[in-house]
Amino acid sequence: MNISQANAKTLEQELAWFDAVLNLRFTHYFGAPETQKATADVRSLVPPDVGDDPSPYAQIVRDYAMGFDERLVFILCLIPHLRPQALDIFFTQSQVTGRAYTEFGGWRGKAHSGFLPTAETAVFMLAGQELNRRFAALQLFDEQHYFLKQRLIKLEHQASGEPFLNATISVTAEFLHRCTHGHVHKPDYSIEFPAKLITSKLTWDDLVLSLDVMDEIDHLHTWLRQGKELVNRWGLEKSIKAGYRSLFFGPPGTGKTLTATLLGASVGVDVYRIDLSMVVSKYIGETEKNLAGVFDQAENKNWILFFDEADALFGKRTQTSSSNDRHANQEISYLLQRVEDFPGVVILASNIKANIDEAFARRFQSIIYFPLPDETERLRLWNNLLPDKSLLANDVDLQALAEKYELSGGSLTNVVRYAAIRATRMQRTTLEQADLIQGINKELLKEGRTL
Repeated sequence: MNISQANAKTLEQELAWFDAVLNLRFTHYFGAPETQKATADVRSLVPPDVGDDPSPYAQIVRDYAMGFDERLVFILCLIPHLRPQALDIFFTQSQVTGRAYTEFGGWRGKAHSGFLPTAETAVFMLAGQELNRRFAALQLFDEQHYFLKQRLIKLEHQASGEPFLNATISVTAEFLHRCTHGHVHKPDYSIEFPAKLITSKLTWDDLVLSLDVMDEIDHLHTWLRQGKELVNRWGLEKSIKAGYRSLFFGPPGTGKTLTATLLGASVGVDVYRIDLSMVVSKYIGETEKNLAGVFDQAENKNWILFFDEADALFGKRTQTSSSNDRHANQEISYLLQRVEDFPGVVILASNIKANIDEAFARRFQSIIYFPLPDETERLRLWNNLLPDKSLLANDVDLQALAEKYELSGGSLTNVVRYAAIRATRMQRTTLEQADLIQGINKELLKEGRTL
């Protein structure tokens, strides 16, 4: 039996239990007064035993030691994805008012025709009309409860000023995948999640940096490997926050993104690059909302968040001469707080350090300058890019190219790509010096320079 089949078998039992609880709740709620008194409490319906169940769903239940209330809420959040018709009973209308029962809560989706539960729906199932149980059920939706703190479920309020329990409740994508496919979900780039998982086939051997820069990188690397142990060993738990913030600055193509990617790969941590064009919005509140989605999902994942061209978001604050300026400064303050509270590693990359707001700069644990490579480093880059010398014509002189042309590693990669395309178009099997020179000229023109 594979993981998906194991989940399906366990969830069939869980759905049957939920259906029994739902029927009992409705029977109790709509029964005659004497029937209501005689009807057993919903908690008399014991959830299925998952003590020896190997499915990922059962493992989640055990990991969080879920009781009756937690299991009922969790399966309620899963049902719209598993068996949406199981909630159709909540569309029942009152014969007196001709409308849906307010106490059932719930929403109808914009496209989904089924019933989408709210926190009110969960509280109705757990408490009925018993006020003391209603109050007890509220703690399930507290920010400190593991449901929200560990992002098993999420609450979404449709409009401000409405009752708290009117918020829709749904399972997060991560736990939906674990409860169905059985594997850990890695979020992909979307409007709701404007970040992209970045990886590379390159290794530390391909990264050419000066010894001083590598020493700074190793400092951050040590924190990634041993941060928690380090804090405990030196008794710094009270004085040092869990997170680490670093600024990478320097010309384009000098290895900032690759360094962040390699740091993550070396310690088995995912690196997510934030797409600033998707984050920044002209609409008030949208930028904060977009960023909150990234930070919230990353909170307990131990990810590295990499903000490229960070000055677009973390630039200097302006004088508040207009409402737009005030709102822009509010965004900066919000970002500052989220970055400072984030328990993982945040890396900001910028071409110019002076563009970064001073309030951020003071809070960086490290500021690392990535200069253009010197002659020796450029030769290493050339040799890394063209390791097979049998593919080079006799006139190719990498030493001369390294001495004469000051280019970044990213620009040299573009040069080699251009030269390979040019040689292919001319149906040659080797790269010539002229191919590389032509590629260099193209790169220099991009920068407003000439040969």
